[in-house]
Amino acid sequence: MYIIVAGAGKVGYYLTKELVAQGHEVLVIEKDRKKCERIADELGNVVLRGDACEVSVLAEAGTSRADVVAAVTGDDEDNLVICQVAKRRFNAKRTIARINNPKNEEIFRLLGIDATVSSTEVILAVIEQEIPAHALVPLLRLRHADVELVETVLGPGSRVVGKELRQVDLPPHATIALIIRDGQPIFPTGSTRFQVGAEVLALTNTENEEWLRALLVGSDVEV
Repeated sequence: MYIIVAGAGKVGYYLTKELVAQGHEVLVIEKDRKKCERIADELGNVVLRGDACEVSVLAEAGTSRADVVAAVTGDDEDNLVICQVAKRRFNAKRTIARINNPKNEEIFRLLGIDATVSSTEVILAVIEQEIPAHALVPLLRLRHADVELVETVLGPGSRVVGKELRQVDLPPHATIALIIRDGQPIFPTGSTRFQVGAEVLALTNTENEEWLRALLVGSDVEV
């Protein structure tokens, strides 16, 4: 694949280094001369000095044939501009944007960015996985849809333990997709019973996530 990385900070540098090691054709775009020289010294001719927000620079980089454009600068606005220009002007196949402020994720989604990565959300997910009181862990957010795949392991405080699926009043726009019990996947039916220690994967919209959390995990949310 041909991958363009916009921004050669720590994220961009290590991303470029790993992609080169995997054998991909990579070009990193960076404004800072010293960063460009460092990458050229270490990785060879894989760097273009310039502002990736500018159409002329993206044209020089060959964005029209790029399989992926990853904008990973420290500025959300720049990342949004880079991805939009790559998509709309050069028809890049896939755009990925680093998001520094999680509140901007919805804006990026509405403006057609294919995928976003928020280090804040990633770290939060890891923390939530370690804290039983907040164990409904987001695994995946579907592109262009207000739908999340979430996961939890049922504890003794769960309101669904001991009940069959048909006895559980799930929130609107939520469904139990898969239950893993003793390492075996179960595609649940109405008679499937929830047990302590079972891993549950569910689909929900963000509006009803707390309601689902209250059922599966146990919380102060009224349901």
